[in-house]
Amino acid sequence: MIESNIHFDLKHLRTLAALADTGSLSAAASRLHLTQSALSHQLKTLETQLDGPLFIRKSRPLRFTRRGERLLRLAHEVLPKIEAACRDIQRLADGETGRLFIAIECHSCFAWLMPAMDRFRRAWPEVEMDLVTSYTFDPLPALRGGELDLVVTSDRQTFDDVLFIPLFRYQALLALSHDHPLCRRKWIEPQDLRDETLITYPVERDRLDIFTRFLNPAGVEPARVRHTELTLMIMQLVASGRGVAALPDWALTEYLEKEYVTARPLGKKGLEGKLFAAIRKEDAQRPWMEEFLRIARKSTQRTTAASTTRNPSDFHKSV
Repeated sequence: MIESNIHFDLKHLRTLAALADTGSLSAAASRLHLTQSALSHQLKTLETQLDGPLFIRKSRPLRFTRRGERLLRLAHEVLPKIEAACRDIQRLADGETGRLFIAIECHSCFAWLMPAMDRFRRAWPEVEMDLVTSYTFDPLPALRGGELDLVVTSDRQTFDDVLFIPLFRYQALLALSHDHPLCRRKWIEPQDLRDETLITYPVERDRLDIFTRFLNPAGVEPARVRHTELTLMIMQLVASGRGVAALPDWALTEYLEKEYVTARPLGKKGLEGKLFAAIRKEDAQRPWMEEFLRIARKSTQRTTAASTTRNPSDFHKSV
């Protein structure tokens, strides 16, 4: 039997996982609620036991040594199993099955929400889940009244009983056909849309950024407004020259990479927004709610990572 003088525990594995995810000591320390000096001391103690460094200092992006990579693989194997066991124990202690009824105001959110729901359903099969689209009703009163449990929205409001948890930032872009005259512009001004057919989801105007934050303040009305529920149908209409459409950058990434459409920023400085998960305060610490929010954040990080690799000023290069 081989004995080892190396001793480490879960906190070391969590530290390495946080370091790999964030790419820096300061960000990893913040995630783990430690000071940077405390985190550095923890790593140096472990490196002393292992007789070598775990990662290359001042590397950009951060790179692990072979020792670090081996422990990181162990962290990726062990930590999910520990988390799953803790969830199971918590469920037994609570004696609750839970319910998660979700409503979305963001039609293009299906790209990240459906994978997140699938992953959550596999981890929490006993939690009752449902999804509705808030095309014809205001979901926040339904959330406050207990009919819903989570609302994905960009409309942050002030309620004593509701938390608005940030999911991610995005930039709205105008999708155009490749031969549209506006492709010659570096960015789009409100008056550029006076003679255009604007294609949108079937949502009230006061819930669409293109109207509330771009056209309305400038007193501009597009020539026509056309509605369709499916993002793919919107892209087909845009590509065939039937109109233009404003969508989040991450929702357009797939179509830009396939050279299906062209995109331009709305305004010289762009039109940024933020998406939130609205939940009741009383549900914030329920295990299944915490887990769904964690999975949702990871899903949005994967979805937005692709869009952030592109600069809006470079979208013309995809045509």
